[in-house]
Amino acid sequence: MTGTHDGVALVTGASSGIGRATAKRFAEEGAQVVVVDVDVDGGRETVADIEAAGGEATFVEADITDEADVEEMVAAAVDSYGGLDYAFNNAGVEGTEASASEQPMSNWEQVIDTNLKGVFMSMREEIPVLLENGGGAIVNTASVAGLRGFRNLSPYVASKHGVLGLTKTAAVEFSADGVRVNAVCPGVIETPMVARSREANPETMEATIAATPANRLGQPEEIAAAATWLCSDDASFVTGESLVVDGGFTVG
Repeated sequence: MTGTHDGVALVTGASSGIGRATAKRFAEEGAQVVVVDVDVDGGRETVADIEAAGGEATFVEADITDEADVEEMVAAAVDSYGGLDYAFNNAGVEGTEASASEQPMSNWEQVIDTNLKGVFMSMREEIPVLLENGGGAIVNTASVAGLRGFRNLSPYVASKHGVLGLTKTAAVEFSADGVRVNAVCPGVIETPMVARSREANPETMEATIAATPANRLGQPEEIAAAATWLCSDDASFVTGESLVVDGGFTVG
C-alpha cells in the first residue's frame, strides 16, 4: 500500500465495474473503504477482494434512491471508522432505450432518481461529515453523456448533465471550507452496463468503439485511477472539474 489515501472512503455502486475497481484502488492506497450497493453478493465479493489483498473494508446494503438508506450508509462510515474523508458517488443505471417522444415515465423516473437524485442525496449527507472532519473530497460519476447528446437515451443524458451541474454548484459552495467536489466523465468502459448495451445493440457499440481514437473499450481500473487522483493531495487545487476519461471519444 502506498498510503496516499489514509482515511475513510465511501464508494457507491461498488459491487462491480468502476465502483469495485475504485473501492479496491482506495484500499490499495491505504483507505478504509465503505462498500455500498443494493447487490449484496457483489458488494461482499468486493469486500472479500479488498481483505484478501490486505485492505480493510465493510459492506453496507443501501439503495441510493431511498433517503433513509443514504443517511444510514454515511452513518455506517462514521460508526465503522470514525468519519469520512472521500466519497465516490458512482451508483447508476442506464435505463431502457427509446426516443424522447416514446420514453415511459417509469424509465425516466428510475434513471433520474438513481443517477441524479441519488447523487444529490449522497452529497447532502456526505458534506456535513466531511466538514466535521476538516475537509475532504467528493467525486461523482458523470459520463461523456453529460457532455453531449445521444439518441434514445434522454433520461440518462439528462441525469448525467445534471450530475455535472450538481458537482459545479457544490464546488462553489464548499471548496473554501476544504471540501473539493469533482466529477469523472467515463467513455465506453468494459463494465456490466456496457456489456448489456453491447448485447442489445452490437452494431451501435462497435460503431462507438470505432469512433474512439484509442480504438478500444476503457477499463474500470482506468476510471478508478482518475477518481482516486481527484481525491488525492496531488489534485489539491482541482475542484468543480469534469475529468473526461474516454480514449478521445469526445475530441472529434
